[in-house]
Amino acid sequence: MEYQPTQAEEVDKWKEVMFVYNSALKEVGTKLEILNDEFQHVHNYNPIEHIKSRLKSAESIVKKLRKYNLESTIENMVEHVNDIAGIRVICSFTSDIYKIAEMIASQNDLTVISIKDYMENPKPSGYKSFHMLVTVPIFLSNRVVNAKVEIQIRTVAMDFWASLEHKIYYKFEGNAPQHIKQTLVECAQMVSALDAEMLHLNEEIHKYSNQQQT
Repeated sequence: MEYQPTQAEEVDKWKEVMFVYNSALKEVGTKLEILNDEFQHVHNYNPIEHIKSRLKSAESIVKKLRKYNLESTIENMVEHVNDIAGIRVICSFTSDIYKIAEMIASQNDLTVISIKDYMENPKPSGYKSFHMLVTVPIFLSNRVVNAKVEIQIRTVAMDFWASLEHKIYYKFEGNAPQHIKQTLVECAQMVSALDAEMLHLNEEIHKYSNQQQT
């Protein structure tokens, strides 16, 4: 189910659009790396463990457009599919999530289009994460294009859980047995408890270190 433009100009347009999205990933990825390095310089601490980026495949884009009952055109893709370019930011502690989100939002050449806070409002499955949809300007030789990038911010534990949920979803095509769904919810609760304990332990360590320095 590959996207197959029939005319040479459509092929060129497809390549150009995907080039823009790939450039947007590079722009946002570089910004995040700089912010992380600055945080290390100022606070002697890196809030970001690692960054993953990906471009949505042509097949996945077509599937999403069909889900929306839209024709598979480049125009519909750009207008209606918001996660073609995606960046996942993995951090150690839940407190880092909002710090990173604030740092991203403060970039004056990024525009925040929408926010989905699944930290405050987890999905029924137990999924937790913080999603931001932003646009970033891409300066081409003859014009400037604003490209959308979806940013997901979550802890290492949340990312591990989400990875398993993703595999289960596609294995059962969204119709996993009830006992598996229930186990996933229970695991999500354990992940939340683990994140809370790890944050508390980290705060205790910092408190102890500060006392030792005084």
